[in-house]
Amino acid sequence: MQLKRVVVTGMGALTPIGNSLNEYWEALIAGKSGAAPITLFDASLFKTQFACEVKNFNVEDHIDKKEARKLDQFSQYAIVSATEAMADSALLEANPNLDRIGVIWGSGVGGLKTFQDESKAFFEGDGTPRFNPFFIPKMIADIAAGHISIKFGLRGPNYVTVSACASSTNAIIDAFNLIRLGKADAIVTGGSEAAVNEMGMGGFNALKALSTRNESPETASRPFDAERDGFVLGEGAGALILEEYEHAIKRGAKIYAEVIGGGMSGDAYHMTAPHPEGLGARNTMLAAIDDAEINPSQIDYVNVHGTSTPLGDVAEVKAIQAVFGEHAYNLNISSTKSMTGHLLGAAGAIEAIACIMAVKNDIVPPTINHFTDDPELDSNLNFTFNQAQKRTVNVALSNTFGFGGHNTSVIVKKFTK
Repeated sequence: MQLKRVVVTGMGALTPIGNSLNEYWEALIAGKSGAAPITLFDASLFKTQFACEVKNFNVEDHIDKKEARKLDQFSQYAIVSATEAMADSALLEANPNLDRIGVIWGSGVGGLKTFQDESKAFFEGDGTPRFNPFFIPKMIADIAAGHISIKFGLRGPNYVTVSACASSTNAIIDAFNLIRLGKADAIVTGGSEAAVNEMGMGGFNALKALSTRNESPETASRPFDAERDGFVLGEGAGALILEEYEHAIKRGAKIYAEVIGGGMSGDAYHMTAPHPEGLGARNTMLAAIDDAEINPSQIDYVNVHGTSTPLGDVAEVKAIQAVFGEHAYNLNISSTKSMTGHLLGAAGAIEAIACIMAVKNDIVPPTINHFTDDPELDSNLNFTFNQAQKRTVNVALSNTFGFGGHNTSVIVKKFTK
């Protein structure tokens, strides 16, 4: 069977450093930090009192007030980013067959704030089981895909992937595979997350996963730095329109890049810690490269998972060196989480967008907040520290890993007919 080509024809972003695709990209290249003291709740008693929140966002600018009340914030973010991506793609203007356009979304947590608020109301009440009728539909992770499909009338494949922080990359890979197998003409894919709340912060603090650099939030996310002390929690969404090549060409679509490969693996090692030698990370990159039918030396840029945790950053670098060998020194490597924080299940979506924009514009976004070299990491590698770098980027790879040992990689390249 001849597999079909898959291209990217639209994108949307709602992030801690920009509320649209263009704002997000400009902030990435400028090396802007999205970390600041938490405003969404009183965090004064928490070990970590800062996060990468979405800023200047008023849902009523995008969604009717009555409808917005039925949505957890992660679904609000999903709809807003998907709406931007759909408009960017002009897909519906071509009167496509809506039975062959689907939605595959990712979210690692889903409606955590809704669950928190309903639980609090019940346990602080008189014990009478009074619950909001929208409690379950607001909370469940799959509902974001449902709302996107309803908004645009998309009747193709429709579901949500849940693999912790790898969720939205899993969604992108599933969308890519369904289109190239001929099961759909186009798919709205990506991910959203809204876990900056008491349960989210408290839970990750209990795991000792978060940075506690409360005195300097903007420099707290420092991947590959010797003094990194954990990740910074982020929120937001990223959306991509993946489309079958001939379908896109026929309607004269704008094409950002081509998706050429995806890889998945399991660490089979630990509930939250990565394999110390990066075995799973190595395997997923190799799987993606094999799927793309390219040589590792053809890759120019790796957007790493790079969360700023002591163990994770080292394991991923070991995996990169194992996969690329001497070519590792020709790569640009960067962690855009140094700016956005870690969007959990939405991380893969906004980082895939960063790769696509790097390929389109031949600019690699930086890893900001580097102050001290880590002796455990090879200082001869190009981590793109502190400043964006211009270079030809023909092929880029994005890594996303999740608790449970879930590993995913997706590869994009410059579009040529």
